[in-house]
Amino acid sequence: MPADAPSPDVVAVRDLTVAYDGAIAVDGVSLRVRRGEMLALLGPSGSGKSTLLHTVAGFRPPTTGEVWLNGRRVATSRQAEPPERRDVAVVFQSYALWPHLSALDTVAYPIRRSGSGRRAAREEALEILDRLRIAHLANRRPAELSGGEQQRVGLARALARRASLYLFDEPTAHLDTHVRGVFLDELVVRREVSGAGGLYATHDAEEALGLADRVALLNAGRLVQLGTPQQVYAEPVDVWAARLTGPASVVNGVVVDARSDRCSVAVQGHVVTVGRPPAARVGDTVPLLVRPGWAQFGGSLRGRLRVVRFRGPHSDHLVETPTGEVLIREPGPPRHAVGAAVTWTLTRSWPLEAVRQQHRVARQSLAKQPT
Repeated sequence: MPADAPSPDVVAVRDLTVAYDGAIAVDGVSLRVRRGEMLALLGPSGSGKSTLLHTVAGFRPPTTGEVWLNGRRVATSRQAEPPERRDVAVVFQSYALWPHLSALDTVAYPIRRSGSGRRAAREEALEILDRLRIAHLANRRPAELSGGEQQRVGLARALARRASLYLFDEPTAHLDTHVRGVFLDELVVRREVSGAGGLYATHDAEEALGLADRVALLNAGRLVQLGTPQQVYAEPVDVWAARLTGPASVVNGVVVDARSDRCSVAVQGHVVTVGRPPAARVGDTVPLLVRPGWAQFGGSLRGRLRVVRFRGPHSDHLVETPTGEVLIREPGPPRHAVGAAVTWTLTRSWPLEAVRQQHRVARQSLAKQPT
């Protein structure tokens, strides 16, 4: 394998396909992670997130395509370096703790491997356990820990590893809300200090959008969309991507004016302007994405309140309209009762068909990038 590479990124997968047990788990995925960047892999169960991580780590070989780490090609369909020769730290869904080691020795082990003495390694390990609120469990072995406690030890061990790339396979699945926040804060600090990159697999959209620099949406092994958290939330490629990344309503509008830089769409006769015109002509019906914060009560549009849910800091109102159901979110308790006739207005929307066409062009462009 050549010692140099055309990309300085901490990890790059190129046209990666991974098949096993007669099924394709990862299907032609290409993506890169820069140094100091966290890329979230967001998708439902079976979307290929874990398989992609395991292939980067060296636990599975590619069927086709390549894996590069720190400018060095480490895996092809013909040859692959073993996991121990890859500068990565992995947090597994299944914890994968050593049964004979205490929590303290588990976390101290990667620190000692990096050259620290036994005493210094144990002191640093104890500090990490303390930040994850489990220092009092330092002398316990895995059999003496609950599932959530084991997960935190696994997280601490990964944070203790001075790797150039961290791979997280749904690491907060067994953590309560408070500990999850503590871990995510610690992860951000460690990554900023070390300059390491990260691949973070999760099915939790809120976690992905809040943690990552960029988000990759995966479905059935394929890369559906890649962009910043703001892009994948505000400009999803289709209804599936919209609903994966957060609450999404879809209403139908009729194109009344389409130009190169904008498109005017009528919803119940109320004209809204969107930033990019859909691939449609005047008179065509197009689906428009509406996030909860993009609509509000009051205005010229009509509807009837079908469902009301008080969420604590805000209330969700599902409004039935002639063009589709719309979720309106307001701070505080509900102001309207179920069944009430209401008026509402649309402050923003996103034409889903337009994005889908642009996304196809973007994927073609990505496939043509020089490697």
